[in-house]
Amino acid sequence: MSTTTEVPVKPPAKSANYFALQTAFENALEKAIKESSVEMLVKEYNSYTANSEHDKRLPMDHAFRVLLMKRLNDDVKQIGDLVRLSVEATRAEIVSNTIPVVLLIDTFDVVTLDRCQEIFKFVEELVDVWKEEIFFASCKNNILRMCNDLLRRLSRTQNTVFCGRILLFLSKFFPFSERSGLNIVSEFNLDNLTEYGLDSKDHDDTDNKELEDTAEDIPLKIDYDLYCKFWSLQDFFRNPNQCYGKAQWKMFHVHAENILQSFASFKLEDVRPSSNDNGSEADQAMDVDDAVVDAAVASTVSKANHFFAKFLTNPKLLALQLSDSNFRRAVLVQFLILFQYLQVSVKFKTDAYTLTAEQADFIKDTEIRVRKLLEETPPYGKRFSRTVCHMLHREEMWNNWKNEGCKEFKKPEDLPSNEEENKPPPAKRPKRPLGDSLRDAARNGKFFLGNENLTRLWNYSPDNLQACKSEQRNFLPLLETYLESPHDKIDPAFEWRALRLLARQTPHFFTSPSQPSSKISDYLEQVRKRLIRDREPKPTTAVSSNASEQNNGLAAKSTPAESEQEAAMALQEAEPEQDLEVEDTDPVVEEVEEDPGHEKSLMVTAKHIDEVAPLIGEPWMKVGKKIGFSNDELLFYQMEHPTASVACSKMLCTWISEDDDATLENWAYMLEGLEMNQAADAVKAIIEREKSSGSSASTATVEQPQLEDDNDVEVLSD
Repeated sequence: MSTTTEVPVKPPAKSANYFALQTAFENALEKAIKESSVEMLVKEYNSYTANSEHDKRLPMDHAFRVLLMKRLNDDVKQIGDLVRLSVEATRAEIVSNTIPVVLLIDTFDVVTLDRCQEIFKFVEELVDVWKEEIFFASCKNNILRMCNDLLRRLSRTQNTVFCGRILLFLSKFFPFSERSGLNIVSEFNLDNLTEYGLDSKDHDDTDNKELEDTAEDIPLKIDYDLYCKFWSLQDFFRNPNQCYGKAQWKMFHVHAENILQSFASFKLEDVRPSSNDNGSEADQAMDVDDAVVDAAVASTVSKANHFFAKFLTNPKLLALQLSDSNFRRAVLVQFLILFQYLQVSVKFKTDAYTLTAEQADFIKDTEIRVRKLLEETPPYGKRFSRTVCHMLHREEMWNNWKNEGCKEFKKPEDLPSNEEENKPPPAKRPKRPLGDSLRDAARNGKFFLGNENLTRLWNYSPDNLQACKSEQRNFLPLLETYLESPHDKIDPAFEWRALRLLARQTPHFFTSPSQPSSKISDYLEQVRKRLIRDREPKPTTAVSSNASEQNNGLAAKSTPAESEQEAAMALQEAEPEQDLEVEDTDPVVEEVEEDPGHEKSLMVTAKHIDEVAPLIGEPWMKVGKKIGFSNDELLFYQMEHPTASVACSKMLCTWISEDDDATLENWAYMLEGLEMNQAADAVKAIIEREKSSGSSASTATVEQPQLEDDNDVEVLSD
């Protein structure tokens, strides 16, 4: 009897063409929307095993877009359900990553602006989804394009709220360091023009009459001059860089003074309802209790539904506008924003955009006035002023962040907890009593001073005085070696040390030379030659004369006491000679003896300036900046003197009169650094000419004193 096992036969792989897949996916998609589940859609997608992923993904994308077109007339909620289902399908990897955003783009392209405003709330709700890694890299450009297309269709004055929602969404979606959303080079919206006319022809006579009747109740009288000055300030608020020009700043200064004076003369009254009859006490209570103020401000803001992005410029309206607290606050805040920009350091400002001291003082004083006017503007003026100051402070922080290159914000990483740090500190060892340490040190013949380093040094040797007399502690050099070391010709420190060594090591310090010398350096040179001669071996000669024998005999019989008496007598005879004033008959000798490497520098004179200034020419201001003159001083020279050569000469004359380093060498080096080669060569020629004339003039007077000096040295050496 034989047994047979049945092998299950696998069903053939399911496959379909593009249109069949699209139809099947559309049916599955309608069922998935009803059940709000993507599992049915994934099951249908995986059933077609014979088709590749690319073949199945395109029909699935097309199915979503076709179904969206069928549901455009349906409720907005159903469109949102389809978008959320596309997000789940993207995470399941059965559609392209950009499909959710593509569906929204298709919707915004074919519906009205009112429907766009309702559908955009799904974009705002899914902002965390768009920031996920799977969507951000592939969808960020599509989302930015979608938002820009909406902003082009919207009006900045009529659809202000919707425009603000779009901009807030973009600020939440993109990181702070995204350069597409940053004003990197600090550009201004110069297209924001404020047009104001000469009359009110654009309005009906009835409206003008009503405005005039209403304006009569306002004590502030508005003339055409004040009207033009007020609206002309908007051009400075639009482009603050105009304030750096002298003419424009003068205009702004006059107009701002008039407007602020008008605000100060016409103050608004606080019309807030209050249960107390005394309004000042209510205001004081509001300022003290922040919680009460916050609640009152919140209720006031919730009731006020008006917002004006652009104010009207009808001349008949200005009197009414100045009595409006919102209008007045808008203008005063514009002043504060302008003043902050003019004072802060902006990376892309040019060097010409700098404030003068007068402008800085005006801004400082005017800013205080504007803040005071803000505090006096009801309702809740002090609270509003503090809020504006806080916002401007935050704006200054953002400006510093942009100046530093818009570095990316990162959360600080949590440092790993170290187990060793968590361990309690080890217990301190008990300190040994001082008496025990002293007793142990005395037993060992040591000293204990309480400090480790002092104890070690004090116990370095058993006899400290003997250790101080050690040969290793003798740091004095030999006199012969010290005198032969290289040094300056005239160095008081060297001469002082040489005399100290001479007094300690040789008796030559106590012997008087035959002729007094006016210089210590000459005396040391004579001593050095004498020491060299003493070290040389003396030649032995046969002495046969009786005179020499007698001299030798006398020298042999002389006692040390007699030699000391002779030395004392020699010193007594030499003392009055040293007190005598040595007349310097030839001062040229001292200049010749100086080392050529230490010659005096040649100073710049007015004659040199007259010779070189024409060669400098127009770029004389570069020389002035290099010397150290400020821009104001250079401008003064330029305005006072007609030509560049005269201005350059006057500037250089001031330089040589105030600067001790105004030498020809420094001047030539400076001109070479500024690449003024012609003028530098002229200065070098002056240097060579001065040196050659000085050396030729002194040649004749140097030779004879040198010979006389050599003779003096020979006599002293004998």
